[in-house]
Amino acid sequence: MAAFVDRVTLHVTAGNGGHGCVSIKREKFKPLGGPDGGNGGKGGDIILRVDPQVTTLLDFHHLPHRKAGNGEPGKGGLHPGKHGEDLILGVPAGTVVKTKDGDILGDLVNTGDEYIAAIGGMGGLGNAAISSDKRKAPGFALLGIPGTSQDIVLELKSMADIALVGYPSAGKSSLIAAVSAARPKIADYPFTTLVPNLGVVQAGETRFTVADVPGLIPGASEGKGLGHEFLRHVERCAAIVHVLDCASLESDRDPISDLDTIEAELANYEADSTFAGTDGTIVPLIERPKLIALNKVDMPDGAEMAEFVRPELEQRGYRVFEISALSRNGLRELSFAMAELVEQARAEQVVEAPVVEVPVIRPRYSNKEEFYIRREEQNLEPLWRVIGEKPERWIMQTDFRNDEAVGYLADRLAKLGVENKLFKAGAKPGDAVVIGSEEDSVVFDWEPTMAAGAELLGGSRRGEDVRLEDRGNRKTREEKRAEHEDRKSAKAAARAELEAERKAGIWTESVNAKNAKKAAGKKAAQEEE
Repeated sequence: MAAFVDRVTLHVTAGNGGHGCVSIKREKFKPLGGPDGGNGGKGGDIILRVDPQVTTLLDFHHLPHRKAGNGEPGKGGLHPGKHGEDLILGVPAGTVVKTKDGDILGDLVNTGDEYIAAIGGMGGLGNAAISSDKRKAPGFALLGIPGTSQDIVLELKSMADIALVGYPSAGKSSLIAAVSAARPKIADYPFTTLVPNLGVVQAGETRFTVADVPGLIPGASEGKGLGHEFLRHVERCAAIVHVLDCASLESDRDPISDLDTIEAELANYEADSTFAGTDGTIVPLIERPKLIALNKVDMPDGAEMAEFVRPELEQRGYRVFEISALSRNGLRELSFAMAELVEQARAEQVVEAPVVEVPVIRPRYSNKEEFYIRREEQNLEPLWRVIGEKPERWIMQTDFRNDEAVGYLADRLAKLGVENKLFKAGAKPGDAVVIGSEEDSVVFDWEPTMAAGAELLGGSRRGEDVRLEDRGNRKTREEKRAEHEDRKSAKAAARAELEAERKAGIWTESVNAKNAKKAAGKKAAQEEE
C-alpha cells in the first residue's frame, strides 16, 4: 500500500442549492394570508486549505471523489432552508492545483492558504420572494442551481530550501540523517530512498529545510528511474547540493561523470511557471546556486578520489566540500555554506506589503451586454442560440412542469430583451431557439405573439398561465410558417388592390362628389335665408 503520494487527480462536486418553497399562509380568521414560502439554502463549497498536520496526498489517493453538502429546501412560514456545509480538505504546504491539461489554478504555500475548488449552487427563491403587485400569490418557486464540478490535479512540491541530488547510493540519506533529525531508510543497495525526505538543519542562527530526493540516473528527465517523479520537489529549492560518491565500486563511474550526468538531467527538466521570481522570470534548475559534497572520504579510495577531482571542480567554479556522512567529517562547514546560500536567497525575496482595496460603490453599467445571440444551422434549418449568464441561470431555476413558472420565465426573458434581439437578428415565428450550452440547453419554438405580461394572470388558477392553455393544440412549425406566408400574401394582395383603385381614380371621384355635395348644401341654405 502506498505510504507517500505526491500527485493525485481529484473529482470535486459542490453542493446543489435547495429549491424554493411554494406555500400560502393559512391561519384562522385571517383570509388572504398571502405567500409565505421560504428560499432554499445555498449549496456547500469545496475548499482546499493548507494544514500543517498533513504531509501527503494519501487521503485523496484512496478517496478521489469528494462532494459537499446540498442546501435544504425552503419551508413555509418564511423559513429559509439551511445552507449546505462546506467541505474543507486539508492539503500539505506546497500543493499546486492544476487542471487536467496542466494549467495552474493555485499554489498553496503558507498555512491557511485556501483555494475554492468548487462553488456551491445558489438556492431557489420561494414564492414569497417572487410575489409582486401583479403576481400576488405565485403558485411556483424557483429551483436551486446545481453546484459546480471539475476534475483537478494536485501536485505536492516539497517546501525545502536545499535539495540533495545525486546518483543512487551516493549517501544522500546518510547525509540528511547526519545533519538533521530525519531518519530515512538507509541501506547498501540502490534506490533505497523511494520518497523524498525532509530534515530541518540548524546552522548558527539560520534554520532551513533540506530535501533528500530519490537517486537520479541517465534519462531521469525523460521518465526513467524514480528521479523524474520527484524532480518536482526540487523546483522550490533555493540551492542544490550535488552529493558525489568518491568510493563507487562501479568501474565506469567517477564523480566528474556523475556530476555531468546529473547536470544534464537538471538542464532538461522544465520548471513550472508557479516558481517564477518577483519579476516573472523562471529560474531553471541548472542556474540555481550549487555546492559540491564529495562524500565517503573516510574510505581510502574515497580520499584519493576526492583529492584527484577537487581541482577540476574548483576550476569549474564550484565550492567543494569533502565530507563523510558516516564519520561526520566536514558536515559543519557544509551546513554553514548551505545556510549562507539560504540567507542570500531569502534576502533577495521581495516581500510586498498587502494592498488593502477600498470598496468603491459605482452605479451599475447599464450598457453591459447580458447575453448574445448566435445563429446556427441544424438539419438545414435556422437555429438561434441564446448565450448568457442570466438566461442560462434562469433556465436552470425554472420548473417546466408548472405553466405559471414557464410564463414567469417568458416575462423575465422579454424584460431582458431576448425577443427584441431575436427580431433584429432575423428570427421568424416557429424557428427553434436554444438557451444555454450544449449540455444543459433548452429548445423551444419561438412564438413572438405570446406577449409577456403578468397582468393577464388575473383569470388563471395558481400554477397555471392563460397564455399556455392551448399548449396541447399547438400547431407544427410548418403550419405556423404556412399561416405566416398566407398572411403576408393577403397583405400584399390588399395593397395591390388599393393601389389599383387609386390609379383608377376611384378615390379621387369619391372625394369630388363629397365636395360637390357640401357645396350644394351650403347653396340651398343660403337660398332659404
